[in-house]
Amino acid sequence: MKSMFAILLTAVALHAAPVLADSPVSSPLTGKWAIDVAKLPMPPEARPKSVTLEFSTQADGKWNTQVKIVNPDGSTMHSDATLPLDGTPGPVTGDYWADVSAMKMPAPNVLVLQLAYKGTPSSTRIYTVTGDGKTLTETKAFFSKEGSPMLQTTTFSRIP
Repeated sequence: MKSMFAILLTAVALHAAPVLADSPVSSPLTGKWAIDVAKLPMPPEARPKSVTLEFSTQADGKWNTQVKIVNPDGSTMHSDATLPLDGTPGPVTGDYWADVSAMKMPAPNVLVLQLAYKGTPSSTRIYTVTGDGKTLTETKAFFSKEGSPMLQTTTFSRIP
C-alpha cells in the first residue's frame, strides 16, 4: 500500500513540475529593454550610445535573445541566440564576443545565461524582472584580466 502511494505521489509531482523546455514560456522577461547609458560605471566618453536587449519565445519553446550595442563611434555590435531553456549549449551569432551559450529559466522572471567565446568561458548573466514588469536587472559574473572574480549589476528599462 505504501509503495502504491509513493508511485502515485511521484506521478502527481512529475505531472505538476514545470516543463519549460517543452512548451513556450510565458515570461515577464519577454520584450525590449534598454540601458540608461548615463548610469553605466565608466567614463562618459567610453559609454556606448545605446544598449538594447530583446527576449522572445519561439513556437517550439526555444528562447531568443538579441543584443544590440551602438558604440561611442556609432558602429554597432550585435548577437543573436535561439536556444532551448534546458541548459543545452548552442550557437550565438553576431560579433559580441560570444559564440556559444546555454540558458535556463528557473522561474518565469529569471533567466540564467552562460556565455563562451572561442572555447573560453566569458561570463554568466542572470536576468531578473521586477514585479511591476518595468525593470530588468542583469547581474554579470566574470573574471578580470588578472583572474579575480567580478560581479557587475546593470539595470534596464522596458521600452515599447
